[in-house]
Amino acid sequence: MADQNTLQQAIEQVLERVKAAGAEADVIANCSNNFSLKANAGELDEYKVTSGQVIGVRVVKDQRIATSYSESLESASLDTMVEQALQNALYTKQDEHQTISCVNSHLKTDEAEIYQQDEATVDDKIELALALESGVVAKPHAKSAPYNGFGESDSQVILANTQGTLCQHQERSLYCYAYTLYEQDDKQAMHGGMSSGRRFDELDPTYCINHGYDIAKALLDGSPVATGSYSVIFDLSCLSSLFGAFGMCLSGQSAMKGINPWRDSLHTQVASPLLTVSDTAFIEGGSAIKAFDSEGYATRDTILIGEGQLQSLLHNSHTASFFGIDNTANASRSAKGGLGVSSRHTVIATGTSSEAEITAGEYLELVELQGVHSGADAVSGDFSFGASGFLCRDGKRIQPVRGITVAGNFYQLLKEIDAVGNTLSHDYERDFFAPQIRFNKLSIAGK
Repeated sequence: MADQNTLQQAIEQVLERVKAAGAEADVIANCSNNFSLKANAGELDEYKVTSGQVIGVRVVKDQRIATSYSESLESASLDTMVEQALQNALYTKQDEHQTISCVNSHLKTDEAEIYQQDEATVDDKIELALALESGVVAKPHAKSAPYNGFGESDSQVILANTQGTLCQHQERSLYCYAYTLYEQDDKQAMHGGMSSGRRFDELDPTYCINHGYDIAKALLDGSPVATGSYSVIFDLSCLSSLFGAFGMCLSGQSAMKGINPWRDSLHTQVASPLLTVSDTAFIEGGSAIKAFDSEGYATRDTILIGEGQLQSLLHNSHTASFFGIDNTANASRSAKGGLGVSSRHTVIATGTSSEAEITAGEYLELVELQGVHSGADAVSGDFSFGASGFLCRDGKRIQPVRGITVAGNFYQLLKEIDAVGNTLSHDYERDFFAPQIRFNKLSIAGK
């Protein structure tokens, strides 16, 4: 990994060249070390160590914007990168709203939890990777663990601009996962369990093995339920991917482009009064904790939907200027890309319903959705996915369900919420936090 001084010198050179050309710019430099392991048939199938660095510049000159990047920090490469960006800018459309606007921001992510020293050795990690696979295949009818692995990433980001901004961030994260292919009586089912954390000892390989195995086993005899409409509770990872597929409705950038279905819905009721959704900068255990956004503004919390009413979209300085409103500091840009908008931690507020109230009567618990992004139309809100799960009654699983299609409209779905639970949980990736939510009357195509 390039040391901090090398990165700083590279950034300074880029900013000097930009200023000399009479332009403004911001620069993102990041470097990372990644390590991953996978097992197959009791032996290591992958042992991968990668490290990389990239520096990217976004230049603004005469209201024209362009980006360029370099994976080399050599002086000549940096000069070529700046030259290329300035050259490209000559051919872009003028945009008065995109400027380098973050002045003298000096932020450093100062949360000890996101970058912790770790005593675990490479041998410990290899042992864990092998144990994930052997733990699965040791179980009855577990034919194999076709997907399994351990990974860790150590990364550093420095952001600076011609307005005196210099921000720094460093984080380390680890994950492991194991899928079980369960086979019995010529039938197969597969499911996985995943765990993530900031330290090796936070990972839970036993959960990965058991969760994948237990759900695969439970789904084996699944068959379609009768076609009809059902109350549905999505497992948290399914709910997260559902919200992810329709995330455009909360983006100021898609509103600016005219393709956000909620672009004219501010301060109107878009969801059930039971639903409150926030974009949260810091939440304990969160994976997206960072002191600043990709322009250098301090990250903050924004209520997006308050008791069903659309309160705000996610904005960067560009979209905020376009609409003449406040920036929510949700700029996102990689060293290789242009300016966008993204959420940090999506947090759905808890409600008042107990688990017994949420799970009263009959409903479908969906634990797998197939083809979420291909089966979703973010503009219209219509969706149709394959799904698996369980028909449940009063919190008990009555029968496994496979081979069904769940269809509906996301924007309508948000209005049809029966109950919101009183306990917050997070998904495996730790960037989506929500209680159990019971949606009423989803259309299920079965037998």
